[in-house]
Amino acid sequence: MADHQSTTPDGNTPDGNITEGNDSGVSNKELKKQRRRTPPPDPEPLAPLIDSHTHLAACGGRDADSVTAILDHAESVGVRAVVTVADDMVDARWAVAAAQWDQRAYAAVALHPTHAHELDDAAKAELEQMLTDPRVVAVGETGLDYYWPGRSDDCATVPQQHEAFAWHIDLAKRVGKPLMIHNREADRDLLDVLAREGSPDTVIMHCFSGDEQIAAECIERGYLLSFAGTVSFKNSTTLQAAAKLVPDHLLLIETDAPFLTPHPYRGQPNQSYVLPYTARALAEVRGQDAAEVAEAITANAARAYGLDT
Repeated sequence: MADHQSTTPDGNTPDGNITEGNDSGVSNKELKKQRRRTPPPDPEPLAPLIDSHTHLAACGGRDADSVTAILDHAESVGVRAVVTVADDMVDARWAVAAAQWDQRAYAAVALHPTHAHELDDAAKAELEQMLTDPRVVAVGETGLDYYWPGRSDDCATVPQQHEAFAWHIDLAKRVGKPLMIHNREADRDLLDVLAREGSPDTVIMHCFSGDEQIAAECIERGYLLSFAGTVSFKNSTTLQAAAKLVPDHLLLIETDAPFLTPHPYRGQPNQSYVLPYTARALAEVRGQDAAEVAEAITANAARAYGLDT
């Protein structure tokens, strides 16, 4: 979900690791602000990689030239394709446009659960039309978000989210495309809805944040688990334990840019070029070679989304 990183949809906040008592003549508060505006340095290239979930428009990709610049930067470090994801109908139109502007971009469209109350007949018809485009490769992100109801006046209610989620599940099955899941603080209910409605052939758990038990259940069902920069955070021991369980053929990786920048750049702006940092962190957690992980996750993304890359 496109939201400020201090209140990201996956519950993470910036580190702001600024040493007190600095001698720069600039206040620590200002140094923190500067750091949060400073993009991470380019990582050592790691290829091949596919960013399974990003938000190009929120990263500044709102026209053909800016999308190309973002993807050129990503490709320079080994990221050869991205799936750019929608939260609302405006974002969905941006995502579809980006997928036409540059052949390295593909789109996923849906209404984010916090926007579930916007799923009227017109939105349904437009989403269905968008999904006839071969450059639109998934229904997403959809699911359940139990964090925002009660905290935001313009957030969909839980019943509205359940109704919209069921509709998106049916849509994914009707169009034969993967279902991309957003889950925040709704593990059990989300899995129960998927079981009740019947999962599509391909389900992708975007920015997986569950524990070993939830991971094991997703693996048993054959869902793909996609890991973002959160897997690199020092305090993410539960998530790291879950990451170790995932078989190679069910593993994906993503940035969720511009959010969830990996350690040691947590809190700074994220883009698809940052993906190699997360790939190496995930490989370290799993005790695997980074090149081996890169090959596996790229093959999985190409297969799951049906990418021509």
